[in-house]
Amino acid sequence: MPSLPDASNGGNGSSPLLWRILKVVLRPFRGSIDRARRALRAAAYPIEGIYYFLRHPEFYPVFLGRLLPLSIISFLVYLILFSFAFIPQLLFLMIFQGKAGAWFNAIVLVLGEGHVVIQALFEGFFVDEAQVDIFDATLINHGLTDLVAPHRLLFPDAPTSVKMLGKPTTKAEFQPFSLKQIIELIVFLPLNLIPYGGTVAFLMITGSRYGKLSHHRWFQLRGLTKQEMKRERSYWSWEYTWFGTIAMVLQLIPVLSFFFLLTTSAGAALWVANLEQRSRVRVGRPVTANDQAARNQPDEPVYHDGIYHDDPV
Repeated sequence: MPSLPDASNGGNGSSPLLWRILKVVLRPFRGSIDRARRALRAAAYPIEGIYYFLRHPEFYPVFLGRLLPLSIISFLVYLILFSFAFIPQLLFLMIFQGKAGAWFNAIVLVLGEGHVVIQALFEGFFVDEAQVDIFDATLINHGLTDLVAPHRLLFPDAPTSVKMLGKPTTKAEFQPFSLKQIIELIVFLPLNLIPYGGTVAFLMITGSRYGKLSHHRWFQLRGLTKQEMKRERSYWSWEYTWFGTIAMVLQLIPVLSFFFLLTTSAGAALWVANLEQRSRVRVGRPVTANDQAARNQPDEPVYHDGIYHDDPV
């Protein structure tokens, strides 16, 4: 949580009384500042995932191996929707929203419809398997091999983290197939009919659901029960909303949705790696001063062996 410097000794000649007054004045805003900081940090991870993915050529075969069939599927779905569904919906929206708002909302509406169809079709092309590979490889790149090793075969002599990955020895899902998520996408699509804020509401509501599933693989690796997963998702719900919203915006971009699925997986893993490195001491490594300092930070939840301690905001 943000805090002001301690000026009790009159640092830089400032009056201790002035600092105390400033603390009192700013105290009501500290919670809002902290929530904004957490939202921005979580929203940045999908973007960081793009940069990270592009900087690691060992990830490219995972993408290229499925690129052609999935790109063709995406192109055909959007071609059909924009050819036959876009104009009727645009004309309908223009009755209530005018030209500018109608064009924007009609585009988002058709992209959302395409996302529902593509998400269902992608299940048949082992997209989730590719997301798991990117997620696990990113963790390995960050020294978290011990987190992955109990759940899949690894080849430690392989030249890259992707080639290290063997077959999973336990159930491996990046995101479980969620009929509820697809139903929510369909149910909330009409929000785009509402002028101005409707599209934003659609993206945030559906993004919240997507975000809550983005760490499912991490929970699997930690061996959490369904109840413990639910508790973790509740704890991080604010961050998941913003992570998922940005991820949804990226995945609505035509043809590139598969690419952004993989980069978002990398972003989710970067988030996990940061949490693990800050608040978990890996097996075989002694506790350092940095570990202790990270675990004692008041603005981060402390996780250890599936138990976390909630610090009030």
